[in-house]
Amino acid sequence: MELRDLAHFLTNLELKNIHKIVKKTANLCILDSVGVAIGAKENPQIQNVLRDYLEICGNKGSAHIWGTGKRVPLLTAIFMNAMMGHTLELDDVHTDSKTHIGTVVVPAAWSMAEYLGKTGDEFLLAVICGYETMARIGMALGVSAHRNLGWHVTSTAGTFGAAAACAKLLGLDEDQTVSALGLAGTQSFGTWAFLADGATNKVLHPARAAASGCEAALLAKAGMTGPEFILTAEDGGLFNNMTNEPKPEMVANGLGEKWYIMEMDNKPYPCCRSTHCTIDGTLSLRRQGLRAEDVESIEVRTYLVGNKQCGMSDGSRNPKKPVDAKFSTPFTVAAALLYGEVTLEHFKEEYILRPEIQELLRKVTVVTDGRFTEKYPDHWGCRVIATCKDGRVMEQEVEDASGSVYNPLSEEQVRSKVTALVRETCGAQAEEIVAAILSLSGRSGLPVV
Repeated sequence: MELRDLAHFLTNLELKNIHKIVKKTANLCILDSVGVAIGAKENPQIQNVLRDYLEICGNKGSAHIWGTGKRVPLLTAIFMNAMMGHTLELDDVHTDSKTHIGTVVVPAAWSMAEYLGKTGDEFLLAVICGYETMARIGMALGVSAHRNLGWHVTSTAGTFGAAAACAKLLGLDEDQTVSALGLAGTQSFGTWAFLADGATNKVLHPARAAASGCEAALLAKAGMTGPEFILTAEDGGLFNNMTNEPKPEMVANGLGEKWYIMEMDNKPYPCCRSTHCTIDGTLSLRRQGLRAEDVESIEVRTYLVGNKQCGMSDGSRNPKKPVDAKFSTPFTVAAALLYGEVTLEHFKEEYILRPEIQELLRKVTVVTDGRFTEKYPDHWGCRVIATCKDGRVMEQEVEDASGSVYNPLSEEQVRSKVTALVRETCGAQAEEIVAAILSLSGRSGLPVV
């Protein structure tokens, strides 16, 4: 019943019934998602995948890979844009569902809208549908329980978000949209196993989720039916398979009244969101006078999921590769204290392996604190406690990291973040690209970026 209620809402939703602040926020989410993707287009792994995929799929098609000028088949464009969007670890986060929504929904909706020749407003509406769907499915899966079973919710819920956006663009009716969501759910996948050895496949999760969600909508349009009870079926339902704390009411409660796109975090640091509170705390201690040479030890107290992702694995504790460092609280604490900032530059191997970084990060211990675990996922907080060689103890607690809904980046900060990223790969065209994305409403079609 929950999935049908959601499908009914999506099918009947019109842009004129959505408040202008929701539409403006959606446009900023699109800007952020496209910008961080373009910023990753020169990444070696992206370049290698793109080269091999173009050999298989060809370079003639109906949608563009952002920042490259390459026009490729629909599913290839979705796949590559979504993979690029997650590469820098700068994409948006909905903390209540623990989903990176933009890197899944925006590529799927953009490429489908480009393929169909849709207007900017039709695209904007589809994006809002995708954000609401993905957030709600993620919350329904029970954030902590789902993650603690090893599932990566950006991919498990992501297929639903992409399917919802594409279904809206394809004009599917209620029954077809139910099928699209069911077909998306039967393709849910993605685990955190990459943390065990620092594998680089995390970017595959939003890429495959976005492409699979699009295919789900196309298959539903073609007449294939999907399981309406993909979430709740006793035999094979996702709630039975993927969580021990399902929250089915989150799928449809408050539809049209509560807009989860209004609760997106925008990441200021290019690493796992669970490290951001510790970066903020460490930078605060640095401003108060703490220096690396003063430190005897540093203890970071945080929530269970934050410790599991960024403090427990061997890669977290002994980072050697960029993937390790991006999921390492000890590394990000050391970088913040030594350099006074944490940027893309600091995740290059030449920085990660520097003796001063390696020496300092070994002084950092991460522990689970029940007080922060109880507040999660509403608040992703921590306490950083530095014990100095002279006996001084300096402490800083952070309840909500910078860029969160409780401590948001301004519109100008988001624009500056994206402009800087796009300028790195597109040069003087950056301002033009940013302006084009911010003027989607009223356009007869999408710009080529």
